[in-house]
Amino acid sequence: MPIDKCIAGPSLLAYLMVSKFVDHLPIHRLLQMFSRQKVVIDAATVCGWLKSVRKLIELLYDALRQEVFNTHSLAIDETPLKVLDKNKKGTTHQGYYWVYYNTLSKLVMFNYQQGRDGGCPKEMLQGYKGHIHVDGYSAYTQFENTPDITVSNCWAHARRKFIDAQKFDNDKASEVLTLIAQLYGVEKHCRENNFTTEQIKQKRQEQSVPILAAIHLVLKTQLTTSLPKSPLGKAIQYTLSRWQKLNVYTQEGFLPIDNNLVENSIRPIAIGRRNWLFAGSHEAAQISAMLYSLFATCKLHNIEPIQWLTEVLSKIKDHPINRIKELLPQNYYAAKS
Repeated sequence: MPIDKCIAGPSLLAYLMVSKFVDHLPIHRLLQMFSRQKVVIDAATVCGWLKSVRKLIELLYDALRQEVFNTHSLAIDETPLKVLDKNKKGTTHQGYYWVYYNTLSKLVMFNYQQGRDGGCPKEMLQGYKGHIHVDGYSAYTQFENTPDITVSNCWAHARRKFIDAQKFDNDKASEVLTLIAQLYGVEKHCRENNFTTEQIKQKRQEQSVPILAAIHLVLKTQLTTSLPKSPLGKAIQYTLSRWQKLNVYTQEGFLPIDNNLVENSIRPIAIGRRNWLFAGSHEAAQISAMLYSLFATCKLHNIEPIQWLTEVLSKIKDHPINRIKELLPQNYYAAKS
């Protein structure tokens, strides 16, 4: 049994966790469903089970963290989370999930932090060497002068600014969007033809670099005839101020053009928030972060999470600690096949 002196077996624990963090069903709703089948379980008991499983999950989470950062291409984003805090009566604390996505191995790690300041990614990226793909949030500017880190910005974020600006000046915004669409056309061609990273790099140098030069010329021209505080003016300034970092992706074939991969990993959080509204404590928020990390990795590797977690919970207590990485979703099924 995963938990000593506990009646909950691996399948029940896995079912509860997958239902909450993959299917976004709050625990109280699950227990209501159980009660209709004459199975009555106290909510506090279930919360106790989840806390007890934390020690087992932490081992997997720590192993996943090592593999996530074992790369030279990381996408990073953050998303808010409401958390109950006993020191804030009548309101909730605004916490954040910081998400780190290994774009080469398709691994994701969620890290809960109580704030959104630059110290959060700084701590996580200590010793990291490689590229980071981020949006324009100021917390990431500290890495621009870090010798071992190269910062690239997201074209999807820049494109959204011009989509919003279409309501203000459709002609000028559409001119830029047409050119950005050509950049994505190059990426689509490479993807559909299964180009190698070296082929992607060559294609970008041949086609994307000239398109980027055309976008830059259009932006510089439009800047002189646009109101600075208008939606279009802000979109132009946003893009030009990050121009160098928006061009970084063309230097290597393994770099993504945008941060959509990490944003797709965050999307289940947004769905879950509508159902369970908030985390019950800072500790619960971190437990959630660990489970979101493992389940998101399952999804990226087309692994059924409830089957994986049931099997892992049934054997993790007896598994050698120095081989814990074998139980991670992407490794576990690779070894079985």
